Amino acid sequence: MKEISLHILDLVQNSIRAEATRIGVYISEDTLKDTLSVTIEDNGCGMTPEVAHTVQNPFVTSRTTRRVGLGVPLFAAGCEHCDGSFNLNSEQGKGTTLTGSYRHSHIDRPPLGDIADTMLILIGGNPAIRFCYRHSVNAQEYELDTGQVQQLLGEVPLDSPEVIAFLQDFLKNNESELYGGIEQ
Repeated sequence: MKEISLHILDLVQNSIRAEATRIGVYISEDTLKDTLSVTIEDNGCGMTPEVAHTVQNPFVTSRTTRRVGLGVPLFAAGCEHCDGSFNLNSEQGKGTTLTGSYRHSHIDRPPLGDIADTMLILIGGNPAIRFCYRHSVNAQEYELDTGQVQQLLGEVPLDSPEVIAFLQDFLKNNESELYGGIEQ
């Protein structure tokens, strides 16, 4: 995939299919340490050790619509190709955590992409799921927890147009501040 945000979108879909009610997406960029890491954790159904091992094979999938599952293997290969690493931890009945890292300055590292719109699509399309999103760049960071937002809103659904517009402004403004107004 051409952007890390598209990998995130694809990998979070796995968490949704695993019936997660809480999904964390955490991005950490440290230019001094020359790292960019992405962690996705969920409280879905999890996997046995055998299944967790096989999902890293592109010719294994639980989907019935096609015979290949490329999300995890492509993400892992991209991380490793850019002098990074990949790790998958899963426990059946408890959930799964994927962590991938890249050398931030690697010439082949894909751009992050429009992570604000990616998170907005995930939240708006899955309002019953609690999304916890944190993005840090060096010493700056911001967070969005849809559980806290929902608590403040009461009966107003997360996918209502007014809430989506608010979340879009919140995400876009915070992303812009992280990068000093420079689009990524």
